[in-house]
Amino acid sequence: MFSVRTAPLTLRQCSKYCVSPSFARRTFAQAVKMSSISEAIKKDHRELEQYYNEVINNQGDHDHQERYGNQFVWELARHSVGEELVVYPAFEKYLGSKGKEMAESDRKDHHVVKELLKSFQNMKPSDPDYVTKLKELWAPLSEHIKEEEERDLPTLEQKLQEVEGESASMAKSFGRTKAFVPSRSHPSAGEHPPFETAMGLLAAPIDHIADLFRKFPDNTISPNPSTK
Repeated sequence: MFSVRTAPLTLRQCSKYCVSPSFARRTFAQAVKMSSISEAIKKDHRELEQYYNEVINNQGDHDHQERYGNQFVWELARHSVGEELVVYPAFEKYLGSKGKEMAESDRKDHHVVKELLKSFQNMKPSDPDYVTKLKELWAPLSEHIKEEEERDLPTLEQKLQEVEGESASMAKSFGRTKAFVPSRSHPSAGEHPPFETAMGLLAAPIDHIADLFRKFPDNTISPNPSTK
């Protein structure tokens, strides 16, 4: 079910695969299939729920938990920054003062989640508080997901209908952005562009190199090009 590649790589090889062309193409291809930004966001949400449940429901199987825990961190870190760079600016652009309030509220939610994710991402399944910390993280994240899907995204989509193709274009931008942002939580980078963008460009290559030596499930899109 799983496979691991542990052959050492030179720094030159690692830098080549920090964001592998094939992975970027797969990520972009997925985004192209999304007909709206809401679909793209909700797809990520469902995947996060799946990875969370894989960890929670397989206590005692540390290998399984480690793989899906890494996948959860990888997806949530990229998803969060993707929203902050693509979706929340759209709230402000298209929804006026209400959109600015929505964006700031969501950024505050993200900061709380990112602080918790930073603690969780450095833990191992053998740590006694591993599952407890993940549940602590999931509580505010699940509430944030609910608010986004029931309030924020429908409001944005209604406005985007006035601009033909804009929602689909945002979905593509979201997918492209996720391919090049950090794959670990960096709360100190903030939640606002352009500072977050600059910090992300510095952190992303380091994260992507480290991902080469982490274990991930084989039945997901892997950030580790040596497994695909």
